[in-house]
Amino acid sequence: MGNSYAGQLKSARFEEALHNSIEASLRCSSVVPRPIFSQLYLDPDQPPFLPEDVKPKVEELDKELVHRYSQNGNLDFSTNQTVNEMEDEEEDEDMSDSSSPPIPYSQKPAPEGSCTTDGFCQAGKDLRLVSVCMEQIDIPAGFLLVGAKSPNLPEHILVCAVDKRFLPDDHGKNALLGFSGNCIGCGERGFRYFTEFSNHINLKLTTQPKKQKHLKYYLVRSSQGVLSKGPLICWKECRSRQSSAASLSAKPNSSVSPSTTPEGGSANGYKSGFTQTDSSVFSPAKASSAVNLSGTQDPSRNKNIVKPLALSVQLVGKAFAAAPLSLRATDVANGNANGGRSNVLSSTVSRPMPHSTSPSPGCAAGDQASMSSSGPPKKRHRGWSPGSPVPPPGLAVPVPTIRPSARTEPLLSVPVPQSMLTGILQPQPIPAGETVIVPENLLNNSGVRPVILIGYGTLPYFYGNVGDIVVSPLLVNCYKITQLENKDLDLLGLTSSQLLSVENMILLTIQYLVQLGPDQIPLREEFEQIMLKAMQEFTLRERSLQMSAQCVSVSPGQLPWLARLIASVSRDLVHVVVTQNSLAEGISETLRSLNEMKHQQKLPDYVVAICASKIRGNEFCVVVLGQYQSRALAESMLTTSEFLKEISYELITGKVSFLASHFKNTSLGDDLDKLLEKMLQQRGESVIIPFNGDVSECVSSQEAIAMVSTQEPDLDVDTFQIYQPQLTVARKLLSQVCAIADSGNQSLDLGHFSKVDFIVIVPRSEVLVQQTLQRIRQSGVLVDLGLEDNGTAYQRAEKYVVRLDNEIQAKFEVFMRRVKQNPYTLFVLVHDNAHVDLTSAISSSLSHGEPSHGLADRVINCREVLEAFNLLVLQVSSFPYALQTQQSRISSSNEVHWIQFDNVDDAASEDKLYFGLNEYSKSLQWGVTSPLLRWDETFEKMVNTLLERYPRLHSMVIRCYLLIQQYSQALMALTTMASLRDHSTPETLSIMDDLITSPGKDKNGCGHMLVIRVPSVQLAMLAKERLQEVRDKLGLQYRFEILLGNPASELTVAKHFVTRLKAWRGNEQDDWIPRTYQDLEGLPCIVILTGKDPLGETFPRSLKYCDLRLIDSSYLTRTALEQEVGLACCYVSKEAIRGPIVALDLSEKEHEKANGSENDSDELLIDLDRPQSNSSAVTGTSGSLADNGVSSSSAADKSQKQAPSPNFQTVAHSSVDEGTYSGFTAGETLKQECDSLGNQMASSTTSKLSSLSSVSQTFRWPAHSAKDSKALRAALPRIVILSKAAYCLLSSQKSGNLPSSSSLLPHADVSWLSSLRPLLHKDMNSEEQSLYYRQWTTARQHHADFSNQGETSGSRSFHPRRLLLTGPPQVGKTGSYLQFLRILFRMLIRLLEVDVYDEEEINASHTETSEITQSSNDHWPDIELFSKMSFDLNVHDPKYRTISPVYTEQLSRVKQETSKETKSEEPKKRETVSMMLTKYAAYNTFHHCEQCHQYMDINPAAQISDSTLHAFTFSSSMLGEEVQLHFIIPKSKENHFVFSKQGKHLESMRLPLVSDKQNLNAVKSPIFTPSSGRHEHGLLNLYHAMEGVSHLHLLVVKEYEMPLYRKYWPNHIMLVLPGMFNNAGVGAARFLIKELSYHNLELERNRLEELGVKRQCVWPFIVVMDDSCVLWNMHSVHEQSSQSLEPGGSSKNVSLKSVLQHIEATPKIVHYAILGVQKWNSKLNARKAKAPFSRCHVRDFILLNIDLTQNVQYDLNRYFCEDVDFNLRTNSSGLLICRFNNFSVMKKHIQVGGQKDFVVKPKIMVSDSLAPIMPLQYVCAPDSEHTLLAAPSQFLLEKFLQHATYKLFPKAIHNFKNPVLAIDCYLNIGLEVAICYVSSRPHSVNVNCEGVFFSGLLLYLCDSFVGADLLKRFRFLKGATLCVICQDRSSLRQTIVRLELEDEWQFRLRDEFQTANSSDDKPLYFLTGRHI
Repeated sequence: MGNSYAGQLKSARFEEALHNSIEASLRCSSVVPRPIFSQLYLDPDQPPFLPEDVKPKVEELDKELVHRYSQNGNLDFSTNQTVNEMEDEEEDEDMSDSSSPPIPYSQKPAPEGSCTTDGFCQAGKDLRLVSVCMEQIDIPAGFLLVGAKSPNLPEHILVCAVDKRFLPDDHGKNALLGFSGNCIGCGERGFRYFTEFSNHINLKLTTQPKKQKHLKYYLVRSSQGVLSKGPLICWKECRSRQSSAASLSAKPNSSVSPSTTPEGGSANGYKSGFTQTDSSVFSPAKASSAVNLSGTQDPSRNKNIVKPLALSVQLVGKAFAAAPLSLRATDVANGNANGGRSNVLSSTVSRPMPHSTSPSPGCAAGDQASMSSSGPPKKRHRGWSPGSPVPPPGLAVPVPTIRPSARTEPLLSVPVPQSMLTGILQPQPIPAGETVIVPENLLNNSGVRPVILIGYGTLPYFYGNVGDIVVSPLLVNCYKITQLENKDLDLLGLTSSQLLSVENMILLTIQYLVQLGPDQIPLREEFEQIMLKAMQEFTLRERSLQMSAQCVSVSPGQLPWLARLIASVSRDLVHVVVTQNSLAEGISETLRSLNEMKHQQKLPDYVVAICASKIRGNEFCVVVLGQYQSRALAESMLTTSEFLKEISYELITGKVSFLASHFKNTSLGDDLDKLLEKMLQQRGESVIIPFNGDVSECVSSQEAIAMVSTQEPDLDVDTFQIYQPQLTVARKLLSQVCAIADSGNQSLDLGHFSKVDFIVIVPRSEVLVQQTLQRIRQSGVLVDLGLEDNGTAYQRAEKYVVRLDNEIQAKFEVFMRRVKQNPYTLFVLVHDNAHVDLTSAISSSLSHGEPSHGLADRVINCREVLEAFNLLVLQVSSFPYALQTQQSRISSSNEVHWIQFDNVDDAASEDKLYFGLNEYSKSLQWGVTSPLLRWDETFEKMVNTLLERYPRLHSMVIRCYLLIQQYSQALMALTTMASLRDHSTPETLSIMDDLITSPGKDKNGCGHMLVIRVPSVQLAMLAKERLQEVRDKLGLQYRFEILLGNPASELTVAKHFVTRLKAWRGNEQDDWIPRTYQDLEGLPCIVILTGKDPLGETFPRSLKYCDLRLIDSSYLTRTALEQEVGLACCYVSKEAIRGPIVALDLSEKEHEKANGSENDSDELLIDLDRPQSNSSAVTGTSGSLADNGVSSSSAADKSQKQAPSPNFQTVAHSSVDEGTYSGFTAGETLKQECDSLGNQMASSTTSKLSSLSSVSQTFRWPAHSAKDSKALRAALPRIVILSKAAYCLLSSQKSGNLPSSSSLLPHADVSWLSSLRPLLHKDMNSEEQSLYYRQWTTARQHHADFSNQGETSGSRSFHPRRLLLTGPPQVGKTGSYLQFLRILFRMLIRLLEVDVYDEEEINASHTETSEITQSSNDHWPDIELFSKMSFDLNVHDPKYRTISPVYTEQLSRVKQETSKETKSEEPKKRETVSMMLTKYAAYNTFHHCEQCHQYMDINPAAQISDSTLHAFTFSSSMLGEEVQLHFIIPKSKENHFVFSKQGKHLESMRLPLVSDKQNLNAVKSPIFTPSSGRHEHGLLNLYHAMEGVSHLHLLVVKEYEMPLYRKYWPNHIMLVLPGMFNNAGVGAARFLIKELSYHNLELERNRLEELGVKRQCVWPFIVVMDDSCVLWNMHSVHEQSSQSLEPGGSSKNVSLKSVLQHIEATPKIVHYAILGVQKWNSKLNARKAKAPFSRCHVRDFILLNIDLTQNVQYDLNRYFCEDVDFNLRTNSSGLLICRFNNFSVMKKHIQVGGQKDFVVKPKIMVSDSLAPIMPLQYVCAPDSEHTLLAAPSQFLLEKFLQHATYKLFPKAIHNFKNPVLAIDCYLNIGLEVAICYVSSRPHSVNVNCEGVFFSGLLLYLCDSFVGADLLKRFRFLKGATLCVICQDRSSLRQTIVRLELEDEWQFRLRDEFQTANSSDDKPLYFLTGRHI
């Protein structure tokens, strides 16, 4: 469009558009194609103007407006164009008018002799960023460093200094035309043209130089001072020309403000929009005076051209400098008007007025801006620059205007602009008629400061007295409907087309305003839901009617009429003003009529101004005139910090003096101070008795001080204990930590730590620090964690609690040093009340906020914390919503939520129940006449009257003054001036009465606490002084205490009260003083709690009243409101709750209600339920109380004239309820008891006082009825008095359409992502709420999490070691995290500990003592001596305590008792002991550390396919067939094997030589570990046990388990057994290991023989080791010294490597068959010195000589005792078995896997519920109908033999003299029978059987060596029994014949048996017989 007019068409574009339009209409069947004009004018890719095009002349402007609105009303300025589109559009910029190609640009040649190198200036100086990034570059004030791009150096950026006035702001606006720059290389200054400058810096351009095109980036210095590329310069959006008026600009990221992200994304590619400036000029660019009110619109579409103001530039500059224009632009702009909290432009310069009391921090800091007077400079706010002057009065500074933008296609077929409202709020002059002059003295004349709610369309400019109006963006986002993704639309039940037209939005708004109550203000969240429902209805209607949505559209002509119709039902509270030309007319009209109003006239609450303009379509806004509404809206725009500043400003500047003088008098008109003086004089020296007496009794002050309580009261001082819910939550936290450790992302290695240390960071509250310290001390956690000793823990606790104040940095550095120095300690950083300060460190350092702002961010989010691998961060919060945004740093899976009891039974186990926010809300539906949550109607009426009278003061100031007066008057009324009763609100009176009288009726002076919440510290101090003064003058100073609860200071309690508290506690030290609120248990007192937020302090049980009447409409976020009510939350006694149920005669309905409770807390439902009527419906009890004059209104009559206010009666009645309530809670459950109790209480009443005092008397904490003084002191829910506004939010019923507090904006530091979102249901649990907030809220710019957002939503980084614990206030979170620390420590210790078997050896007494021993100092056995030792046949392994003993000559001498106790079925639990793991332990898969990382190879990148599968076949003589085993060999382990040259065929496994020198870095023997069922728990990680040296380790696994083992141990060599062994026992694995190893030994001998090595030189040993061997020890024996008679030794832990290397170094090792070590037990060291070597059974861990034992086989069929059997065979072959006694192995107790029994089940299941099958049923007669079992036959046989001793070998039982003879086998046949093992092999070594008569013979699968003559050598008792076991029936027959058994043994047909298998499973057969 070049310099042509906006209306002219480019011919080429016209043709193209026409063509497209025709094509579209041909293709499209139903939809009307897009009009051609809108394509041309509104094409999103076409800039309406080029920045150079238009000179802003008024005439042009008017023409432009005509053009702009003439095309059927469809405007579109809405495409969301961000920086990314820059590249596409660069071509457009270069076009001239026609569409001719760009003319190449010829550059002026460089001057002679100058440098022309790219990247250098003509003076030859280097300008490239890489070269100058470290240099200090001096630039003049007002200049910025920017980066230029040269086409010839694409990878470099050239650094230039440019005057920032010529650069745009972050909305792409306000850049002056022209250029001013300096060369930073040669220092030449004053380049006024960019062309000239580009020549100087050698850009060598081919096109015309333009700053927009070639100045690309801002440059920023990092914290290290390095200059680097910053954000893009946002030229793109500058398509409409900026006026010189707004010409100030600023570097967008020179500061970061606490501002927010636009709701719809950013208006320009990066999110800046910073507000605070460091420079002394406050630039509107930075304050983003271009307030983009509507989100992500691209300003380049904004075709309103700015018109210069009648001001010179300099003047405007200054004016802006001071204007409190600090609006967080992005906020408003993007309509983050959350809860009305965002800053809209604070209006502009306004005139300072003498009493201007606007809520002015408005413009100030932070989240709001209200139109305000700028006030004196001392009241500086974040948005003001420090040195700004006060602006000259009366300057007209434009208020940003909002331009509507419309959708491109007509929607609902209505030719009006659609509500895409994505206009820009921007100071721009407007055509005449668009300005509003605010009348002088508007506030003074009308008493109202109107609030203008921005609606849809352009707001006019405001001139004149702009301090008297406020512009609020509260609802602006509701009209600007963001584009949601389709899935979100589906979720909401909308279609993308179904958005509302402007007319519909106007009508909805009016409807909403009409239905608001007189004391409600519009709430954004509420209106959003209304809009959403309307859209959903339209969608439904559209779907059901299947027709175009014309039926729901409203034509512009109908609009005014419909609008007035809707407003007509509002009883004149909503007016509609319709104008034709502009909104300005309507607003001016409204303000004028407001100014001229007579005070008697009734104002409407809301005026809706509608501009039904033909040109622009409809626009509207709402002017709020309601006295209450306008004030509440204006105040709700301020953040808490801002309104507290405002209040302190009002107090400092004396604005409150009118108010203060108003309250100098009592309500009766008397001068308060004089009255009090008079009373003081009347009383003289005496004071009212401190306790145990009426308020009318006086004593002297000396006596009062001396009064001490006579007995210790039964104070319910909470001792610290951990309750069940806390334990459960602590366990949830622990399991979450374990989940982090197991997650596989290596972020936490729990096995690494052996200790836990912690620090608790709390907000700045002295009491909270003391409270946390107290909990830490009482819980004993410091001692439990081993951090401190018992003695020092008390003092040292302070080191562990740090508060967020200015000293934290130093303390925290000390902590982080500890973290770095102790890598084996797991530190836990607990951030308690984590929601309190969420400001980011950057924004707080730039703002002039409180110094503590941003400290938490500095600590919790600093790099050291994020990177420390041994630091967990646990954030704890009751209101975690602000930590649950889209940018949250905590993964939602790392949130631990407090448990919610699902049913009453769970809760029933606890004696106290939690009574929290939900319970308070529900209690409102109980129908109790005096509810727990209430508002004070009389007080609110008084407040409203005062608010009208003092419109310039903040309402909290007025409320506070009134409250002080109320309490003062109540005190006077109750002591001296009864006439003041009628002038105190009944609520205040009853509270004060209770407070004063309760100590009087207590022998000890115990009473109640009242908390008054006054957020402003100045007001709180004032309240404390005033109330103290009144109290002291009335003589009540010894009756109750008044304390200021200021977070910044400690508690100060008067001395005499401390004495009283100490007397109650009884055992405190002399210097004890109360430090926490809980220490004040029982003290009658008023605590005035101040500070911005309550910080989680716990109050004592005696707290009875919480006065929150100051908490009003400023508290419009969920966190702010709920944390105030959180003060009252506590645990209440179940007795207190359940007491009344019995006494009350409940109606059916209430019973149902009780039973159908939805939640555990509903138990409380009936407990406090009262019948609605005030008669004696409560079983006559209230009647009896009333008859005694306790508390009915008749009693009030007697004591004084009837109170005029209607409330008074209700209070009197309410007290009846409270009286009965406390009566019941005293534990009396029967009616008559209640009655009599009522009578007692009544008769004890002193009736002098009003009904109220007696009420309070009956509503005692219950243990005070004279009759039952031991009754339980019940904890009752506290009574909360709220302001009306807060009450409405908290009390909203489910049916009502009021929002509850939960649907409010969750926190002031976050904003809603979209105004279209589903409703947050109140019954969502906290996990669901968290997910909701994570989806729909986003952190504002000053929020600490704001920086945690990646380019895409997926790239946000959760911090892996950060957890969030959330739970309601006062529920016990501190206790649970302290418990968590404790169990975390226990778990780490458990991870470092291992349960090992600790069992003494058995059969020690039977041992044959061998005479031949070696000296105990020898390291190795001497083969000569050793071979002379005899073999100890006894089995000593305690695991085998239940097997048959092996017969020896000693055994025959042992008399065995015939007790049958040993015959117990249940195996005895084996003894274990816990040992600390050492660095030499073997580990399972759960161990991770850096060293064995490679060994374990859990690297996901390494594919399993890195290992190869090899078959290995050999023939086994024993099996009589070829066996094929498979090896799985990882690439890294292939060096241990020999492969064939071709084809990689596995040939053998390499073996070393015997002669090899001992290499310290290797062990020779391959290690085989058979493992089953323990892929995770088997101790297969030998890296540490082997000290990391090279070794060959093979896992031997069954085929079906191979995939699991391979998954967990990808870097281990696997030996996979053939499938036929899947069900085999451990014998098979050992058999195959040995067979394979022998075969491999032969192969290696053949291979090495070819290389010249002798056959016998090849190393013949293998190690066979269980998968439960965990630690190895070396025992050394001390020489017995003379002092100690106790022999003993010491042991130390050694590595497996050293044990193996030691054993492998044994001299003549090849002569030993098996070498082993002993099994550890705790008595080993204590026992007498043993021989260093024994010749006995070894197992678990053996070195096996496969060469020597070639002919001794493991029994491959065996499931049990295969090693005893093997050892006996080996020994009988004459081979040596040596056990090294100076080493021991510890075996871990592993609960899973291993040699576990089969579950024996029938093969064919008949029914599921079969009784277990007994071992005696494992055999049956052949061919019988017996149930066949699904289990291996060998297993059944072995099990049967163990249990069938009595049947098979009756003669042998307990008869060791006559053992059972077993030939060539050892089988366990029961503990009562001894087995004599005899080998049939020739030359075998056997036990001496001379003269032994055997009681039985066991022949098991005997081979050909067993012959008839062998058997004839042995003699048997008469009646001895025989058992012959064979593979099948035929071999059984043959064996009997071959061994000639029938000669001596008698058989019967029925004595033949088989195992109970089917014939497919090959049963074993056996025959029994008797010796003849």
